[in-house]
Amino acid sequence: MNKLIWQQDFVHHPTDLKEWNIRLGNDLLNDLGHVLAPGWGNGEQQFYTGNHHNLYIDQSGLNLCARREETLANGQRFAYTSARIDTKDHFSFCYGKLVVRARLPVGHGLWPAVWLLPQQQAYGPWPASGEIDMLEAKGRLPQHIFGTLHYGKDWDHKVTDEFSYQLEKGTINEFHDYAMEWNADSIRWLIDGHCYAECELRPGITPFDEQFYLVLNLAVGGWYDNVPVDETALPAVMTVTNIWVYQ
Repeated sequence: MNKLIWQQDFVHHPTDLKEWNIRLGNDLLNDLGHVLAPGWGNGEQQFYTGNHHNLYIDQSGLNLCARREETLANGQRFAYTSARIDTKDHFSFCYGKLVVRARLPVGHGLWPAVWLLPQQQAYGPWPASGEIDMLEAKGRLPQHIFGTLHYGKDWDHKVTDEFSYQLEKGTINEFHDYAMEWNADSIRWLIDGHCYAECELRPGITPFDEQFYLVLNLAVGGWYDNVPVDETALPAVMTVTNIWVYQ
């Protein structure tokens, strides 16, 4: 895993996000654009936009900003806006090391995440083709991070392998190098070079042998933590300076 195959340096070489899709709205869609579930399937309360005050690059890096901002869309009213981007159809990989240097926001109801979804659903619709959550955080727990695998043949047989780690010093509101090492046998989760979890991959059971693309988002509310949103924490910003993928 020593060869750099993809990099995003948002500080020294700002990009126009040409390798990213900017997702909009509050609905989880299928590949045909049909609505599967509101709230991105998780009860999320934000409306994603591509507006400059939600998604922008400055001297700190790439910023995804959640705000208290009312939006009316399709007869529905949303109290918050934020941002979600992904690399589907632009960049995906199978096996390697992913490193993301990021600073995450703190506050009840904030849900920043760096995760991966299958480029092609070779094993069927979610969760059959898998989901890799490299990094999730609950804004009310500023010293905790989480890594998770989702898989299973269908909704009724969904498997969730979740791991957590408590930072020994500092908080998620400081920059850390979050990483994932992925090969045919296992996935490992790391922070600042320290491996805090490893999960064995089992042929025929776990579907993580296909190309996956990268997702960055900052959600507000939702079932992941299921706590009231602390609006005094808004606006809240998730900042990414660099992304590296090695094979």
